Amino acid sequence: MSLTLQRLCELALELPGTEAAESWGAPNVKVGKKAMFYWNPKRDAPVFKMDFETRDFYLEADPETFFTTDHHRNWPCILAHKDRIDEEWIRGNLRQVWLKQAPKSLLKVHEADIRSR
Repeated sequence: MSLTLQRLCELALELPGTEAAESWGAPNVKVGKKAMFYWNPKRDAPVFKMDFETRDFYLEADPETFFTTDHHRNWPCILAHKDRIDEEWIRGNLRQVWLKQAPKSLLKVHEADIRSR
C-alpha cells in the first residue's frame, strides 16, 4: 500500500488532542499548535520529525525507505518513500512527536495510554 497524505492525517488524528490544520498550504495535523509532520509536494513524500541522530541512523540502516534533501538536511526530520513506509513505523513516529509536543495538561491525561500503544 502506498501512503497518502489523507491516510497520514487519519493516523495522526487517532491521537488525543490532535486537530486538522494546514501547513505550507497542505493539510496537516497539529498537537499543541505545532505540526506533527509535513508533506513535501515536490517529492510527493511525507516528512517526519525526529532528532538528527535518529535520522542519521535511519538514513544508513534503510536507504531504500528513508532519504533527505539538501533543503531538509539542516532540519531534524526525514523523508520517506510513500510506497515503502510501514504504518506501524508511522504510528510510532507520531507517538514520539505527540509526546514531545502535546501540552502538559494533555500529557497528564493520556501519556500512559500513548506510551503503551
